[in-house]
Amino acid sequence: MNGLQDMAKKQKGKLTSLGIFALLSGTSIIGQSFLFVTIVDRIFIKDDTFSEIIPLLIGLLAVLFARTLFNYLSGRTGIRMASKVKSELRNLLLHKFSTNPLQSSIQGQSGQKVSVMMDVVDEVDSYFSSYIPQVFQASIIPLMILIVIFTEHVATGVIILITAPFIPIFMMVIGFKTKDKSEEQLDKMAAFSGKFLDTLQGLTTLKLFGQSAVQKEIIRKSSLRFREATMDVLKIAFQNSLALEFISMLSIGLVALEVAIRMVIFQDLSFYTGFLMLVLAPEFYTKLKELGSAFHTGRGSMGAAKKLENELANSVKPVEWGKKGLRSTTPPSIEIREAEFNYGESDAFALKNIHVSIDPFEQIAIVGRTGSGKTTLLHVIAGLVSLSKGEILVNGKPRKIYSEKDWFGGLSYISQSPYLFSGSIAENIAIGGNTNASKEDIVGAAQKAGISKLVKSLNDGFDTPIGEAGRGLSGGEKQRIAIARTFLKSPSIILFDEPTTGLDLQTERILQSSMKELSKNSTVITVAHRLHTIKNADQILFMDNGEIIASGTHNELLKSTEAYRDMVSVQQGGALE
Repeated sequence: MNGLQDMAKKQKGKLTSLGIFALLSGTSIIGQSFLFVTIVDRIFIKDDTFSEIIPLLIGLLAVLFARTLFNYLSGRTGIRMASKVKSELRNLLLHKFSTNPLQSSIQGQSGQKVSVMMDVVDEVDSYFSSYIPQVFQASIIPLMILIVIFTEHVATGVIILITAPFIPIFMMVIGFKTKDKSEEQLDKMAAFSGKFLDTLQGLTTLKLFGQSAVQKEIIRKSSLRFREATMDVLKIAFQNSLALEFISMLSIGLVALEVAIRMVIFQDLSFYTGFLMLVLAPEFYTKLKELGSAFHTGRGSMGAAKKLENELANSVKPVEWGKKGLRSTTPPSIEIREAEFNYGESDAFALKNIHVSIDPFEQIAIVGRTGSGKTTLLHVIAGLVSLSKGEILVNGKPRKIYSEKDWFGGLSYISQSPYLFSGSIAENIAIGGNTNASKEDIVGAAQKAGISKLVKSLNDGFDTPIGEAGRGLSGGEKQRIAIARTFLKSPSIILFDEPTTGLDLQTERILQSSMKELSKNSTVITVAHRLHTIKNADQILFMDNGEIIASGTHNELLKSTEAYRDMVSVQQGGALE
């Protein structure tokens, strides 16, 4: 709530405008009431002719137009406030996700992030577009009306003073419940969005494994939970409206009863004053009712604001690694000391006691059985995950002195399934360099990656469009585009995560040739899959159960490590696993 108030206070000009519009609206309402009562009194009590009240009718129309105009301007100002705040919130969230995209991408579901950026931020809208304008109107207009009522008839003013507090008291009681239910609704909505998008992205896999029906039932239950949370919020809204209407009608009834008794029985109240009280009292309670409805919506916005505050507070802070990057003619030395990493669960897989020294231009192979921690170690070296213990030194200095931008600017990571975006082949290769990469640079990188001949055979060449996630290309073609990106980038450190797995021998030979070319100017660290890759490595890291149990050259490990000898001896077709 304080966060929303702080955002509102920043827009002082608009808040001032809301105050002015509320004063003018109050003046219009009071003027409208006086003119309406005067017209009725002049026609039915004083028997004035129609021509005599034409100026009053024109004045009444002018006041009605003014009231409508000021209400419109007040609402428009609130909408502008909401638009500005939502833009700021989305920029903050986008900044959070973009400044540390690797850490953010491995936390939570994409659908949840989309839900937060779109749906949750939209929930904040009503606080500024509805609640704040109504606060100004309910704080100023009823007070103006009450002053006029006390001036004209004290008894009606006393009744209003006694009954009016019941409305804000009831609003507070309902409001706190609304906030809690709104937070619950937003959580259910985020969970539903995340599950739905996650399922949609993996639909093909689910169908192949016959799990689509199971997942359909999970989505159905998630949808029902969201529906129930929404109905709880609506139930409170209906209760709120009913109670406010009941209190307002009862209060107006008491005013009408008092006026009728004074006019009919005691006959000490004029028609003009009594009728004026009956016109002004509903206006007074209407503003309080509108505030009550806006307060209910505003509490929902506060629930959304709390969720946004938690989302931003849980942001993974970008590591400040310094100003100088790693792009140079000589790759840096890398040393990992006493490194440990786990996934945050007591029984989850963990890396333990990792000690590694990697010299410039060295060719490193990481080997081991499935589940031994090879890819996790590669993620640690890349900086995709943060160590639980230990440190990584780059050129003898802690890696944290380098900025994330500079560290990743000198590094390339090629996985088994590199992601390609919807666009042309040239655009996908250009991602490896910068927006100013020339067509000649892109063509040269493609030629080194062994994909230039294939691209030129296509009708549109490098302008050939490909689908999202590289639809329309084979696994080998995707890998070659990923390697073309790396040639364009010319990094100092290259990480390969078994890039040739599942490829045919011809494609594998092309990729091996490209990888050999890349290794001439870079340090290359590969999660090894083929024996010839291991044999050619300067250093082999043999892993088992999250630990490096041996390291050395191929011949050294054959002599010193029985588990390594067993692994090599059972190979078939060059595969370790």
